[in-house]
Formats: sequence, C-alpha cells, structure tokens
Amino acid sequence: MQQIAVITGAAQGLGGVIAEQLLADGFCVAITDRDREGAERLARELDPTGERAMALGLDVTRKEDFSAALAAVEGRLGAPTALVNNAAMTPTTPVMEITPEEFDAVVAINQRGTFFGCQVFGDYFAGRGHGRIVNIASLAGQNGGTASGAHYAASKGAILTLTKVFAGQLAASNVTVNAVAPGPLDLPSVRAAVPADKLENIIERVIPVKRLGNPAFVAKTVARLLGDEADFVTGATWDINGGIYMR
Repeated sequence: MQQIAVITGAAQGLGGVIAEQLLADGFCVAITDRDREGAERLARELDPTGERAMALGLDVTRKEDFSAALAAVEGRLGAPTALVNNAAMTPTTPVMEITPEEFDAVVAINQRGTFFGCQVFGDYFAGRGHGRIVNIASLAGQNGGTASGAHYAASKGAILTLTKVFAGQLAASNVTVNAVAPGPLDLPSVRAAVPADKLENIIERVIPVKRLGNPAFVAKTVARLLGDEADFVTGATWDINGGIYMR
C-alpha cells in the first residue's frame, strides 16, 4: 500500500524538513500551508516531476479546510494514510503582555488546528481501518517553555492531552496517534525569534548537551512513527530535547 502523508504548516521550517524526509522514505506527500505559494515552491523543489508531492492551501483554524484537503489529496495522490499536525504559531511575547487577540490566535492555530486535523482525518482513517497521526508538540508544553510565550506553551500542553484522547478513541480502529515534543531546534525560525545572546545563554546554561537539536532527526522520528512497524505505539510522546526535560 502506498503511504500518503498530509503535513500541515509545511511550506518551510520543520514541516518542510518532514516533507523532505517522508519523500526520501518513499511516501507521497501533500505539503499544506496557509502560504499556498510557499507550499507550491517547496513541492516543486522536492519533487520536480509532481508525481509524489502536491501543494495545498490549508488554514488549520477552519475544519472545512481539512475536509477539502482530504478530498483533494484523495483525488490526486490516492487515499491518505497519515497526517502530521505541524502548523504552529510561535510567539515569544512576555506573559503579562499577551493580548486577548494574540492568545486566541495562538490557540486557534496550535490547539484547535490539531484538534480539527485529528477529528477529520481520524474519522476518515477509522472508516478505512488504518491510519497514522503524529502531532508536533513541544518541550514547552511539558516544562512551560525556555523562550516561548505562555500561550504557546499552554497550547502545546493541550496537544499532549489531545494526543492521548484521540489515541484512546481510535486505537480499536487500527489508527495510532502519537506526539513528538522537540526542544529548541537549529532552525532559521528559532534563530529569528530568539535574540542571539539569549539563545547562546539557553545553549550554554539550559540545554545539558549544549547544542540545538537537529530537525532532520525529528523528521526521521516522525517518519518512523508513521511506518507500519510502529503499529504497537500509540498515545506516546517522544521527547527530543537534549536532556532539558527528563521523566
């Protein structure tokens, strides 16, 4: 069976790295993002033939966008077998300065977006008797964050809970739902969001291994969880944080 993965927020950053890894592993991929042009550029870059990669505009705050994306992927590539809920908003606003509008925007993308993705694709996978979902959570959802905003940390903590809820709901239908919780990664978005002196302090004083994480390893972990051999793993959170959070 051809594995076909839908990835949200994949026009750049970690989502783009995941798309590249899944293509290398033989998946077909749907690169989705609110930035449709960016998604299209990446799809052309990763698969110039257009045979195994497609791009879609998808606003994760709209449940109907997930339904539309599912139908589009099914029509172009075939029946989706996997979903990676990666789309996220990652502000670093100090807790006392977060406005109601910013709080709601973060929750809508990070938390509601993951919920809608699990709901729409989980129901579809259950009907087919097979499916894999990986939710990109964060160390921030476990320890309150090292540089991220409180609203970001809270939304990522909610993703860990949603992962368990959907894993329990869908397990009998041969659908697994897992989370990956990275710590600070060596990504342009991280370096852009965190001032250089603060990031250096985090590396030297907060991260026990004293370096940023490798996005490629996170992508490989996601790919492994989407594979057939991971059928006995569900409701789990995979920590990739350089020793910041141990349990």
